[in-house]
Amino acid sequence: MASSMVRVRYAPSPTGYFHVGGARTALYDWLFARHHGGKFILRIEDTDRTRYEPEALPDLLDSLRWLGLSWDEGPEVGGDYGPYFQSDRVALYHEYARQLLNNGLAYRCYCSPERLERLREEQRAAKAPPGYDRHCRHLTQKQIADYEAQGIKPVVRLAVPTEGNTEFDDLLRGHIVVDNRQLDDLILLKSDGFPTYHLANVVDDHLMDITHITRGEEWLSSVPKHVLLYRAFGWEMPVQAHLPIILDPSGKGKLSKRKKKLADGREMPIYVYEFRQAGYLPEAMVNFLALVGWSYDDQTEFFSRDQLIRYFDLGKVSRSPAALRYEKLDHMNATYIRGLGANDLAGRLMGVLLRAGLKAKFQTVLKAVPLIRERMKTLADAIPLVDFFFQEVQYDAALLIQKGMDKASTLGAIKAAEEVLAGAGSFEEGPLEEALRPLADKLGLKAGQVFGCIRVACTGRTVSPPLFGTLGILGREAVLRRLRQAAELLGGA
Repeated sequence: MASSMVRVRYAPSPTGYFHVGGARTALYDWLFARHHGGKFILRIEDTDRTRYEPEALPDLLDSLRWLGLSWDEGPEVGGDYGPYFQSDRVALYHEYARQLLNNGLAYRCYCSPERLERLREEQRAAKAPPGYDRHCRHLTQKQIADYEAQGIKPVVRLAVPTEGNTEFDDLLRGHIVVDNRQLDDLILLKSDGFPTYHLANVVDDHLMDITHITRGEEWLSSVPKHVLLYRAFGWEMPVQAHLPIILDPSGKGKLSKRKKKLADGREMPIYVYEFRQAGYLPEAMVNFLALVGWSYDDQTEFFSRDQLIRYFDLGKVSRSPAALRYEKLDHMNATYIRGLGANDLAGRLMGVLLRAGLKAKFQTVLKAVPLIRERMKTLADAIPLVDFFFQEVQYDAALLIQKGMDKASTLGAIKAAEEVLAGAGSFEEGPLEEALRPLADKLGLKAGQVFGCIRVACTGRTVSPPLFGTLGILGREAVLRRLRQAAELLGGA
């Protein structure tokens, strides 16, 4: 291999939104490269044109940037090994396919889809293992000429050895031996001229000087085919490491792309953009995903990005499947939120609140931060905690009437509170509490009853951030207006 520097690639296909499983693989690639002072390359494997989705690429790039996984070479960055879109490299794949054909290591296959389907049906009926029967592997020149005269566009298949074994080493799985009789003559070039994953992947990894390949366990069965391709070209194969699959939160099944409900009733996010919209911090996501299959020791949970780079070792990645524990992510995210400075947290909350349609103001959000920080697991949790600061409140008048009170006593409490607050010298948290606490005794009520009336009147909610701090942020004008509106709602105008 030409390069002594570690060079890894993350090579997704833009066939859908960026899945959390792909994010874990990208993170491990990125950490491995940074740990060894190497390069992290982003390559887009977009040759499957039937499944290509235009919105997938911007989603991928935005999500990688949000996670802080900057790439050293690739789209929008460039590099010496480009182009980094496989659809721009098709001529290269044809060149290397021709090389295999000329050396007798590949052949053109003219079998129609109908013939292949009949073959599969016969194999199923005979309970035989599926696979191509090598019908076109030894065609005569006349047979080939006849097919060509019919205008049939062939595929190109690798001539896989029919005897012996194919062996390779995997950093996590050890030494693996596969009987060649179990392998199919895989397609390298499709009839539309585009390469399959196998040919394009091997050619690009070699030409881009990739030293280590980290990918999901589901690709392990493809490695023997790639070994044969590397051998056919006379190239050295990169080091292989196949990561454990990610299980759903129950730990019983593979995390799929189908939506499920979490235990608390929430819809389970599975795409990176969904975690972002739900209010998870990128720092928490990176920390969390790093631990889905890897651990530094038996006790450390929280790592800075620099620590992850310093400690990450593929040798400590588990071979066993790892469950995606959302309650652990919630715990981590809440901890990261509490660790943010007030200005930083307020700035992040602004984006969430504005996307929710609230006309939020930074200074108001900043004042609210101390009141809500401990109540949030995600940034989105702030929406119902602060929305009443930025919009008029609506609620059922019945919510104003606290337990043990009636309409008359509620109206009396609200009007009394209005009077006290209208005459309050300072509209700050401490002075407001001093002014309002004696009101309960004066009215012959419990403090919780009086404060409950005020809370609903001013926030529209029975539960809110600490009352006196909330009133201070709302300000005298808004509080008095909402108390008057509450009195009108009770028929006491």
